Amino acid sequence: MPSSPKFFHARTSPPATPHTRSTLLIFAFLLTFAILSFLFALSSFLSSGGSGYRCRNSDPRSVRVIWDKTGHGNNGRSAAGDDDGTKRHKIMGFVGIQTGFGSTGRRQSLRKTWMPSDRQGLQRLAFFKAAYALFDSEFYVKADDDIYLRPDRLSLLLVKERSHSQTYLGCMKKGPVFTDPKLKWYEPLSFLLGKEYFLHAYGPIYALSADVVASLVALRNDSFRMFSNEDVTIGAWMLAMNVNHEDNRALCEPECTQSSVAVWDIPKCSGLCNPETKMLELHQIDACSKSPTLPSDDD
Repeated sequence: MPSSPKFFHARTSPPATPHTRSTLLIFAFLLTFAILSFLFALSSFLSSGGSGYRCRNSDPRSVRVIWDKTGHGNNGRSAAGDDDGTKRHKIMGFVGIQTGFGSTGRRQSLRKTWMPSDRQGLQRLAFFKAAYALFDSEFYVKADDDIYLRPDRLSLLLVKERSHSQTYLGCMKKGPVFTDPKLKWYEPLSFLLGKEYFLHAYGPIYALSADVVASLVALRNDSFRMFSNEDVTIGAWMLAMNVNHEDNRALCEPECTQSSVAVWDIPKCSGLCNPETKMLELHQIDACSKSPTLPSDDD
């Protein structure tokens, strides 16, 4: 039986609706925008020499620190060491001022008195690693922003001859461990410390010799025991090293004297009470700002 004829009809596309046309236009616009953005980014990258964006005629405001997670330490050179050609500046002492976001008044008082304006800032433990990578210093000094400091006398203190290469310099103290959570200096890890703190320096200012900082830099970051208070934390690290605890009371004078290096309201405040005002007042006193670096023989 002959088969019935079959008819095939070509399928025709439905007419484009307004919605379809608008979708195509949006897609074309986005594609064009993406291509232009890529070309702009590529041209910017090439014009900067392939090293990323850099502000022209502007000094760097911060220093990048590469934390070592391998355990090798590399003596802190991973941040800006000799491996990449960066030279560490040879100096006697590097002083880092620890400040906070809300301490604008304190920083203004510092710049009007003993410390000139400096646009670089470093933080806490990162300070020691970054400072060590950038500067080949005999000592690294940590100072808070609420003390009155005589940098000229500090330099003489640091340059003094010492028989021990690993030195922990500061106003040393001992005292009871605070176990009451309601107190300001409460220590949650008090069960590790016993009833009395070990010998350690007050937190407002202390200095570590180059060999001590080199040992800190070489350690992995997660190997450090952290306590609630910074001065206790640093003191605990020093116990693990063969350091010489050098106690110098000129670093914690309650008033300006002929030999004071750092002045702050010990023991009433951990620094100067009302530092924004007190620092300016101290700077107006001749015994603080105009007295000679070394006392005269006549005194």
